[in-house]
Amino acid sequence: MKVKYEMEELELDRESSAKDLADKMNQRAPHQALAASINGKLRDLSTPLKEGDTVHLLDFSSPEGKKVFWHTSAHVLAQAVLRLWPEAQPTIGPPIEKGFYYDFAHLEVSEEDFGKIEKESKKILAEGLKPECFSFTGKKEAIDTFGKNPFKKELIEGFDKGSSITAYRQGEFFDLCRGPHLPTLGKIKAFKVLKTSGAYWRGNAKNARLTRIYGISFPSRKELQDHLQFLEEAKKRDHRVLGAKLDLFSFKEEAPAMPFLHPNGMAVWDHLVDYWKEIHLKSGYEIIKTPQLMIKELWELSGHWQHYHENMFTVEMDEERAYAIKPMNCPGCMLHFKTRSHSYREFPLRVAEFGHVHRKEPSGALNGLFRVQSFHQDDAHLFMKPNQIKDEILGILELVKEMYQTFGLDYTFELSTRPEKSIGTDQDWEVTTAGLKEALDEGKKAYKINEGDGAFYGPKIDLHVHDALGRRWQCGTVQLDMALPEKFKLEYKDSDGALKRPIMIHRAIFGSIERFLGILIEHFAGKFPFWMSPLPIRMIPVGKDHISYAKEVMAKIREAGFTCDCDASEGSLGKRVRTAQIQQVNYMLTVGDREAENKTIALRTRDNVVHGEISIDDFLKNCRLESEERRLISLYQKEES
Repeated sequence: MKVKYEMEELELDRESSAKDLADKMNQRAPHQALAASINGKLRDLSTPLKEGDTVHLLDFSSPEGKKVFWHTSAHVLAQAVLRLWPEAQPTIGPPIEKGFYYDFAHLEVSEEDFGKIEKESKKILAEGLKPECFSFTGKKEAIDTFGKNPFKKELIEGFDKGSSITAYRQGEFFDLCRGPHLPTLGKIKAFKVLKTSGAYWRGNAKNARLTRIYGISFPSRKELQDHLQFLEEAKKRDHRVLGAKLDLFSFKEEAPAMPFLHPNGMAVWDHLVDYWKEIHLKSGYEIIKTPQLMIKELWELSGHWQHYHENMFTVEMDEERAYAIKPMNCPGCMLHFKTRSHSYREFPLRVAEFGHVHRKEPSGALNGLFRVQSFHQDDAHLFMKPNQIKDEILGILELVKEMYQTFGLDYTFELSTRPEKSIGTDQDWEVTTAGLKEALDEGKKAYKINEGDGAFYGPKIDLHVHDALGRRWQCGTVQLDMALPEKFKLEYKDSDGALKRPIMIHRAIFGSIERFLGILIEHFAGKFPFWMSPLPIRMIPVGKDHISYAKEVMAKIREAGFTCDCDASEGSLGKRVRTAQIQQVNYMLTVGDREAENKTIALRTRDNVVHGEISIDDFLKNCRLESEERRLISLYQKEES
């Protein structure tokens, strides 16, 4: 029979499996196949092939290959836990972006137990077990098998009628699972338990509390060692730790998951906002502000009340009227558009809002600034004619490039196309999807296509930034929205005099500003560049006799428009310098007898490089350059270690 593999048509024996194809390809070039994509669906290597199948072999270098590798590893973890604690009840164990976890009921573990879980897992891996798939004839047979586990039973009962129900066995461990899995556990050469935490069944705090165990695994020990070193570096950059250390922000029980920004945090925040306003005004946007609290009827019109009500903070003023604190800025901008009539001559019309929104989040999902309940979004809505889509997307992509590169962040795009359930005509989707794709192609930036993963109301581009450690963060999005203009009956008068519905692009680039701030804290490891630093300059007088001159210089620096403070405390000079370095002060200016006499300063950087005596005017000149050009690297960097 013939199958398609990597743009090539191959002849295979009848009744060949994906593994047979992998063995055949391995003769050409070594290939550590873990699973296969057959006609776009993830399958075990043992899956039989049919005439005309399109097959891709997946190894650990692919996201899908990692998914299979880590899902199998989650089963190893569960098997080890059940050998050690037979009374534990397994629930679910999915792969995640970096590794996997498994949730258990009736189990309590701590870090002290990690060693024995790893030891038992290694025993299982050494047994050479091969995961085997078993198919049930229906829900009854599956419930008869797993019915003693209420979590598995609930999952089975929730399956659609007639859907395929499968389980996988490896040794004595048998688990409800759709798969696929590795052909053998021998592929797993390195296994590590990372942490444990509490969780709730299906993420609902009203459900049973579970114990979640996280792990990671690799095809080689070296990859594990590299990953552990990466985790150690990431730990040093943890924005929650640095946020407290640098006095940037905090959280209070009185306002769960709603950050309090301290003066240092506000300094960074203001620099971000000022930059955002400057670049948007330069790019032809008008900036608005809409209310945070709006009536229930508005959210019913937008569809949020029906589909997002559980995540909204609501207020009942009286029996007749209910309000909601906005979870999104979009409906407010729709009302702004309707405040006056519009002509095609105004288009494209670009409207931006730095809007404050609130969303209820499951407690288990909250994570410092990365997942909060009160945050700001840099939303913008662009209104246009169909023939303006490509140019506007290109303009957005240029804005994305400029904004992300200002912070030294690399980035990638993902284009998501029409899902199975959607609104709008085929022509609408063809025009809008083509507009996004043509702009991405013309922008010459590599992108990935996620077929069928668009929003129900339009295709979208997701923006992923890559930080200093190479981690990917989904920040912004560019969406073509065909739903809200229709729901709000937005109109403009076209050149032929007819009233028409505008095309609308909804986009955010920072995304959540709080989350973006957290990303920047970790990206810079708390060492903000001069132009956005909360503590850019500090005067440090050598002794009491030099305080007056230090304050004189500080006044001159402040008059030039830069933030500067003075540490004239009683500690030794060395101690005060170390304090400034710990606080990541960019430039420390020490002054003693020589500097006071010469009307100069002695410059030291936060990396403890001493530049010695320099003139105040030369220093301020460099400060202006760094600030105006928003430099990421200090002008004194060449001499730094």
